[in-house]
Amino acid sequence: MSGHADSTRAIFFALGANFAITVAKGVAAFVSGSGAMLAETVHSLADCGNQGLLLLGIKQARKPSSPEHPLGYGKAVYFWSFLVALMLFTLGGMFSLYEGIHKLSHPEPIRQWWLAVGVLAFSIVAEAVSMRACIVEVNKARGSQSFRQWFRESRQAELIVIFGEDLAALSGLSLALIAVVLAVVTGNPLWDALGTVAIGVLLIVVAVFVAIEVKAMLIGQSADPRVTADMKAFLEARPEIARVFHIITLQLGGDVMVAVKVQVAGAHSGAELVASINVVEKAFREHYPQVRWSFVEPDDKD
Repeated sequence: MSGHADSTRAIFFALGANFAITVAKGVAAFVSGSGAMLAETVHSLADCGNQGLLLLGIKQARKPSSPEHPLGYGKAVYFWSFLVALMLFTLGGMFSLYEGIHKLSHPEPIRQWWLAVGVLAFSIVAEAVSMRACIVEVNKARGSQSFRQWFRESRQAELIVIFGEDLAALSGLSLALIAVVLAVVTGNPLWDALGTVAIGVLLIVVAVFVAIEVKAMLIGQSADPRVTADMKAFLEARPEIARVFHIITLQLGGDVMVAVKVQVAGAHSGAELVASINVVEKAFREHYPQVRWSFVEPDDKD
């Protein structure tokens, strides 16, 4: 069974790395005139804003429930995560494509290439530190799952976004470094423009995949399938439950709502039925602390 990762830790690591990288890239882009470097500067600046939005989403998701929002504000983190995916697509991907196409039409030689290479090398190291912190949290969450399975089945939208951002950033930095080196070695600035276009395509692809996953959570998605199956097995093993007809789970940020239809064993009166259900609910919530709401419907048939 997977654990629950500390996505806030991963976000702060990414925010610190991207702030330092943004400053370094901005100086290098101005001095060197590199289009790939400028694209990476905008990308890192957008990432800083994105991480701020994710922190805002996490804070809003922790607000207590209210009469207007009886199931709480957990889905707020999905909204902000989806907005971050859109910003990654527009401010990151589309701007990089625009800059790359512009450079293809009007190629410019790279000035102070050594500065660009130095900043990119520094940025790769900083981003690698952020990526490592993110992977540590992802490993806690995914358990025995592959990265692909975790990405498809995870219900931590903010961690998916950070993982996607870090992956795109590290890959984009590598592309930018290759583009700058090729442009310097060959003396052809078109390599820089092609690198910028490649970065744009990369960011758009990552943003689309992240948006698809977050969209599913925003609409309304069950808890992790493995958690749902474990919950059903837990209920079936209880002596108070004769049969589990249905179990429905709904992921709401860090909280889960569970509704079950069960046949209660050995209940011969309304009082005994209520007592059995209360015992099961108490044990269920102790075993699954992420369950904030549980609803049990007793019945004798499906």
